[in-house]
Amino acid sequence: MIDKINLEHLLFLDIETVPEFEEFDALSDEMKYLWEQKTKYQRKEEFSAEEFYDRAGIWAEFGKIICISVGYFTFKEGNRMFRTTSFTGEEKQLLQGFSTLLETHFGKPHHTLCAHNGKEFDFPYIARRMIIQGIEIPAKLHLFGKKPWEVPHLDTLELWKFGDYKHYTSLKLLTTILGIPSPKDDIDGSEVRTVFYQEKDINRIIIYCEKDTVAVAQIFLRLRNDTLLDPSEIISV
Repeated sequence: MIDKINLEHLLFLDIETVPEFEEFDALSDEMKYLWEQKTKYQRKEEFSAEEFYDRAGIWAEFGKIICISVGYFTFKEGNRMFRTTSFTGEEKQLLQGFSTLLETHFGKPHHTLCAHNGKEFDFPYIARRMIIQGIEIPAKLHLFGKKPWEVPHLDTLELWKFGDYKHYTSLKLLTTILGIPSPKDDIDGSEVRTVFYQEKDINRIIIYCEKDTVAVAQIFLRLRNDTLLDPSEIISV
């Protein structure tokens, strides 16, 4: 029962990704061919491999992480606070910073990671990019040999499915129907590549990513029938 989980044991997170290179032409000939093969079933006859490259950030083999935002609850003298922070910069640097956080402050057995669609996207994407960057995978992301109930991950999408595995609900839809302020009030995922490569506005992406992280926490609170966070309870550090 999620209402029994200690909120202070959860680390909520969201990631933002973009194609590894700004332009398709920056890929080697081999990677261009592999991209064409990787995406041929998604593209069908509608797009060329080059035209489809703006979506490369979805795949860890062709994309990279530009921001990881995390959030966590603290309770002091009866006051509830939700603190957010973000890791940005060169991908290897931000992944090392996130790994250090997991190994130091959120590395105990009772600590659990929580994201929306995290089991299908965020968690495996982070692990794959760590391997590509030569970073040792922290225990919280190392799932080999673990039984399903031993995996320290929660997924608000999975919780909302209630066992209906064919059902997908976006973060924006779920926040809307649950009466949670939408995190998509500025940009959405389809615009992150443009904001990063053309506008070069990483601060705008950080704000967007942290809003998504807060939204995941708000959904989790609603799923356990807790009071939603008031803006005065949210602090970016």
